[in-house]
Order: sequence, then C-alpha cells, then structure tokens
Amino acid sequence: MPNIDKAGTFTLGSHTVKRLGYGAMQLAGPGVFGPPKDRDAAVAVLRQAVEAGVDHIDTSDFYGPHVTNDIIREALHPYADDLVIVTKIGARRDAKGNWLPAFSPEELRQAVHDNLKNLRLERLEVVNLRLMFAEGPAEGSVEPELSVLAKMQEEGLVHHIGLSNATSAQVAEGRKIAEIVCVQNLYNLAHRSDDELIDELAKDDIPYVPFFPLGGFTPLQSSSLSAVAERLGATPMQVALAWLLQRSPNILLIPGTSSLKHLEENLAAAELHLPQGVLEELEDVGKAG
Repeated sequence: MPNIDKAGTFTLGSHTVKRLGYGAMQLAGPGVFGPPKDRDAAVAVLRQAVEAGVDHIDTSDFYGPHVTNDIIREALHPYADDLVIVTKIGARRDAKGNWLPAFSPEELRQAVHDNLKNLRLERLEVVNLRLMFAEGPAEGSVEPELSVLAKMQEEGLVHHIGLSNATSAQVAEGRKIAEIVCVQNLYNLAHRSDDELIDELAKDDIPYVPFFPLGGFTPLQSSSLSAVAERLGATPMQVALAWLLQRSPNILLIPGTSSLKHLEENLAAAELHLPQGVLEELEDVGKAG
C-alpha cells in the first residue's frame, strides 16, 4: 500500500492526524441510500484503509441512513486510540431518500444519540453541523443550531464541533459561540470560492476539509486534467488530491470509495508531488470553466 505519511499531518481537535483520510459516504447504497450491494467488500475497504495508516474517517448517520455507521462499527470496533471518527448532523432522509433539513433541537439531539448508538461510542470526537439553508452555502445565522450542539458538548456527548457547508460569515459567527475545530465545504481545483477562507483558517491552525475533489468540473476542465494526469502517469483523482494537499497545509482530505483498488489509488496521491510547472498548468485548468 502507498505510504500516506508523505502527505504530512495536521491537528484535528485533540489529535494529530494524517492529512489523507477516508470518507465513508460511498459505503452506502446508490444515492447514499440503503445498504451496499456487497457489505463484506465495504468492511474490507474500511479495514484496509486503517491498515494503510488512515486515522481520520468521515461519516454521518444520515448516510443510508444508519448504514455507514453500522458498517464502521462492524469493521473497526473497538476503535484504535488514534482513530478520529468525524460525523455530521443537520439533515435527515425521507422514505424516498431525499435530503431534508433536520435543525430542530429535538432532531439535532436525536442525531447525536443515533451516531453514538450506531458507532457504539460514549462520546463523539468531532461533530460537524451540516448547514442546510440551501444546496450550497447560503447566509443565515447558525446560533440556534450551534447552541444546541454546544450544550451537548457541555454534557459530554460531543468533544469537538465543526461546521459543514458554511460561509465565511457563518464560520466567524460560529467561532464566537464555540471552538470550531474544522470546516468541511465543497472545494477543488474548479471551485475556488473558499480560497480566502482556507487561508484565514490556516492562520489559526484550523483544518479545512474539502469534499468532491472532482465535483462540478466542465468537460474542458476534465479533459485538461486527464491530459495532465496521463503525462504524470497518474489518475485525474490522484492529481486533484495531490493539488489539494499542496494547496495549503491545513487541508485534510477524505476521498471515499467502496473499491479496494480505488482506495489504493486514492492513497497513492500522498506520494505524488506536483512540480511548479504542473501547478501553473493546473491553475489554467481551474480557470478554464
């Protein structure tokens, strides 16, 4: 397996984690709804990720719902002391698999208890409040929901708090209510709206966790990225992940897959160094959209 130590480490809450982690969303069925086609394969991917050195896993009990946490528990419980499991609350699924906001105090509290039960934990290490004001980040006060989560932190159910799908203003507001130990947003080579936020967080040693490293690319951007990857003898995903690792030292990655082959390919991004000329070419790819 690749040596993910080459990606370096960064502080996440009370832990120092390797910058290349794993996102469990794809372990659920199609559309992140229902069980996977091959549960044994999902268990094997998780165990292989941890064996390869991954010590940061991202999940949520609304994946499935309840599916990914159940698989994580089967595969990895009892958990290693250095394994950081980050979950998120703020959404729910209806019977058809639609994603709906779940922001009432009762829903937020129930979500924390569901995560605790299905992961078989007495305390959640990091809980991200997933903001659902719109499909993407949209302004609105986070005080009502974050205060509920901060109360559960006082009760010992939650150790650390993060934000997901948040604007810079919401992160600033959130930091006045509770210590925010990470921010998880859509960001990649083609979607750079959080450039300033990443740099602000880096100054305060707060991790930024981008999702969808290849999400929203135009056909032109995708073909240009593929051409760069072919020249480097790498996959487009590996190049996209390597670019994120070199973008800022506070970026933590959580690429997900249900395939052992793709897991190994993703982790190999830790060993891929992009020369300055390639970085400049990729900047042009990012602007091509």
